[in-house]
Amino acid sequence: MISRRDYLKLMAAAGVALTVKPSLLLGTNGDRQLDLITRAIPASGERIPAIGLGSSATFSATAGSDEAEALGEVLRTLVDNGGTVFDTAPSYGASEEVAGDLAQAMDLEETLFWATKVNVAGRNGGSADPDAARTQIETSFERIGKDPIDLIQVHNLGDVPTQFGILKDLKAQGRVRYIGVTTTFPRQYEELEEVMKREPLDFIGIDYAVDNLTMEERILPLAEDRGIAVLVYAPFGRTRLWDRVSGHDVPDWAAEFDAHSWAQFFLKFVLSHPVVTAATPATSRARHMLDNMGAALGGLPDDEMRRRMIAHIERL
Repeated sequence: MISRRDYLKLMAAAGVALTVKPSLLLGTNGDRQLDLITRAIPASGERIPAIGLGSSATFSATAGSDEAEALGEVLRTLVDNGGTVFDTAPSYGASEEVAGDLAQAMDLEETLFWATKVNVAGRNGGSADPDAARTQIETSFERIGKDPIDLIQVHNLGDVPTQFGILKDLKAQGRVRYIGVTTTFPRQYEELEEVMKREPLDFIGIDYAVDNLTMEERILPLAEDRGIAVLVYAPFGRTRLWDRVSGHDVPDWAAEFDAHSWAQFFLKFVLSHPVVTAATPATSRARHMLDNMGAALGGLPDDEMRRRMIAHIERL
């Protein structure tokens, strides 16, 4: 019987031939060449593409199904359009394992900027078993096939003293390049702020969207002050924004900042905040990945346009 890794390798090879050719669809606006938007990681100055790929939600569901090979086309579309940032977690079902197998099958494991997570803490603030956390991290190394891993973050602020302490040790050993913490839960925002003040974070991962501006009040200004890179999760409000714009066309004036779809409208709003380093919306479809990468090309809205975007969404 063929192993899953060998099966994925065959499917990935087939998928490459089917990948959408982005040069036919993206990169120009009339006679004007559109540049890829990149952002610097404050801790190092290293620049990464401002749009990446997340692996929760539909990506996770597909990874656990019989259609997992289709995700190879999504990864190839990301890379073929200049993207590198891939955000995953051991808790995202089969996402980390399947993506690692596919990336290695396509020789992409070194090309991708891998952002994964650790969290073995119990619910409701339970403590984390250090040995279990180390085991989870070593499993991520095996799945991803890259050492050092680019970024590991403590997922949902799970027992930060224990788990972030382990990450600090791994960074000192040269096995992890960047370390951080994440949360998308409002009840944890105050704790996030305290951790940002107390710990030497390279990154945070947060929720932020055109209809979800809470992070602008305290967290994003603090990230700027502390020199912390910011990954944005849920830039579409998970499905909330799609429900809101259902039946509505993208306004014509969005073309002024090179947005030609609702995905690009939402993502360019997020990227227009200067403290945001990258957004990593999840998708399991190559055509959506291609559309998302369009947000990393060309212009971004200025402050006046951002206010206009907020008002437009509020009226829908």
